[in-house]
Amino acid sequence: MDNFTEKHSPKAKLGKQRIQRRTLIKAAGTGLVLGCYLPLKHEKVEANDSNSNSFAPNAFIRISPDSSITVLSKHIEFGQGTFTGLATLVAEELDADWAQMHAVHAPADNDRYKNLFFGIQGTGGSTAIANSYLQMREAGATARDLLVSAAAEKWKVPKSEISVLKGKISHNTSNNHASFGELADLASTLPLPTTQPKLKTPDQFKLIGQSLPKIDTNVKSTGKARFTLDIYLENMLTVVVAHPPRFGDKLVKFDESRARKVKGVVDIKAIPQGVAVYAKNTHAAILGRAALNTTWDSDSEKATSTEQLTKEYLDAVKKPGLPATTKGDVTASMAASEKTLEADYIFPFLAHVPMEPLDAVIAFQNGKVEAWMGSQFPTGDQAAIANVLGVDIQNVKINSQLAGGSFGRRAQPGAEFAAEAAQVVKAIKAKHPIKLLWTREDDIKGGRYRPFTVHKLRGGIDKNGHITAWQQSIATQSIVAGTDFAGMIQKGIDPTSVEGASDLPYAIPNLSVDLHTMPTKIPGLWWRSVGHTHTAFTVETFIDRLLELAGVDPIEGRLKLLNKEHHAREMNVLKRVSQMAEQAGPVPSSRARGVALHKSFNSYVAQIAEVYETGGLPRVHRVWCAVDCGLAINPNVIKAQMEGAIGYGLSAILNEQITVAEDGSVTQSNFHDYKPLRITDMPKIKVDIIPSAESPTGVGEPGTPPIGPAVVNAWRRLTGQVVNQMPLMKNIEQTGFI
Repeated sequence: MDNFTEKHSPKAKLGKQRIQRRTLIKAAGTGLVLGCYLPLKHEKVEANDSNSNSFAPNAFIRISPDSSITVLSKHIEFGQGTFTGLATLVAEELDADWAQMHAVHAPADNDRYKNLFFGIQGTGGSTAIANSYLQMREAGATARDLLVSAAAEKWKVPKSEISVLKGKISHNTSNNHASFGELADLASTLPLPTTQPKLKTPDQFKLIGQSLPKIDTNVKSTGKARFTLDIYLENMLTVVVAHPPRFGDKLVKFDESRARKVKGVVDIKAIPQGVAVYAKNTHAAILGRAALNTTWDSDSEKATSTEQLTKEYLDAVKKPGLPATTKGDVTASMAASEKTLEADYIFPFLAHVPMEPLDAVIAFQNGKVEAWMGSQFPTGDQAAIANVLGVDIQNVKINSQLAGGSFGRRAQPGAEFAAEAAQVVKAIKAKHPIKLLWTREDDIKGGRYRPFTVHKLRGGIDKNGHITAWQQSIATQSIVAGTDFAGMIQKGIDPTSVEGASDLPYAIPNLSVDLHTMPTKIPGLWWRSVGHTHTAFTVETFIDRLLELAGVDPIEGRLKLLNKEHHAREMNVLKRVSQMAEQAGPVPSSRARGVALHKSFNSYVAQIAEVYETGGLPRVHRVWCAVDCGLAINPNVIKAQMEGAIGYGLSAILNEQITVAEDGSVTQSNFHDYKPLRITDMPKIKVDIIPSAESPTGVGEPGTPPIGPAVVNAWRRLTGQVVNQMPLMKNIEQTGFI
């Protein structure tokens, strides 16, 4: 294994433990290593290599002799600002100077680094800061307490007389001063505090709430940041896999004779996922794969196509499904309504298209495995690799790398990509470490997608203009069924299929939401904001149309439907975004504005989009966004996340779709026919963060759901056209508006 590894600190061997609040400390010889990983009891940790700049074992904080502070992030950093957020929490309670702070990924270790909301180590659901908020602050406060204790012992003065400011520890009466590094060795020998450290109150914050520069900006902008693609091991081979041309196809045979003649191709092996081509470089691997002659077992009569799915799903929502939410008597209320409205919505499959497609490096020797990858769920990836290679999970080490985006793509409930990497190294009997690469075409044509979904909605308005009835039926596939996450399903309902609809905030007395879980060969996956991507769209466009039918202003109408006691935060963001748009001046006659409001991942977002028409197609001029995500740890990061989420959601509703042909093959293959938003189409965006004393909530995803309905509501007001099938551009053309 030594030929394959870089210098990493060894990992302590621990059994499974019950989690509770505690702290771990270990003297490391030349520095202080701390961790608030919440174990049941203290455990000894093997000493670090003091020269190592990589992971320290079983700890969240490492203080080096030079006073630099490294935070071990249990959450992957793929551009969303996790490193910066977690480091801020630590630095705040430690009273460190921001220039001291660094961050690296924690090792894969579920007992120590689990997501406190998930119970496993993983990043997703916009939970990184929310589940770490107290944990990382406690880690920082404990470190500070120990350093102060060390200073008190060294200087023989009371702890109460010692102050800490910007990484300097001082006793002004005796004129003693020290850096963190100077006291680290002594601090590491002291006993842990017997009580939980006292945390700061918000009025004492110096760093939390400030727009600190992102901690990883410099290494990324200078090219020093290391991604999986940058990992090179001795004797490593690059591998690409020929996957089935249609989902569900099985390999029958393959002729490798032409592929073997490609210069640089070293080996070719069948694996459960297809045919792996091993080469000395990426170019040779891709050429070798292109030269393969493969035969696949395909039942074309059972092929799934977009056209077929559309018919099946539209038929399904005509009938009641499993109830997700029921209130009042919808049938009677609908029959008594003065006015009714009905609409079908069709949402296509969507690819995630992170700028860095899937990749992994894996080496296996002497019963031990080491992998380098942008691992979003290290617990699942570690288990999948262990299962394929037949080793104990403790013998699988995952080095999480910076990743070039994800949007859910790396969060696979079955850890399929990690398993494929393990199969690739297993097939050559681990003679070489391998780098497995998926190309853009691999990912778009053979990836996992935001599920195809259909909604049917009916609404009723009484003679007084009140919305009294709401009936919503949803047909989609379950993302978690048949996976390790299947326990999420309750009474047949996958909550990610109905979230954002089953908890409708509007006070409608008679309401029902039901679900049809549809089987399909096309694999689904969480996509940025998951079910909220389609439920926010349906709810906010349909409520807008009902309010218009009732002759009610879209903002005032929404406010009247919200309960002041239970939905004050929704009301606040809605009022604020309305003020933001009003302050920008009146709407030009050639434009229109649309509004949308949605809560997801415990954050509240309202958006107003201003749209105009050019060449018969919509163009978004600007967007106002108000967000309440609790206490704002770093306003700059929050604004960046809202802006990015708006761009991502706008891209999807305007242009993006994955379509499946009659033979079951995916039509799109790269950015020429799966078209993300170009920078020239990005609107002007203004974001306002609502001040809050609540605990921080998610910011990575909540900006995406409202943008689609806000744009479509504006487009309907501008043109009178109702568009219920995405993507917007394509279906405006199909409906003959142009």
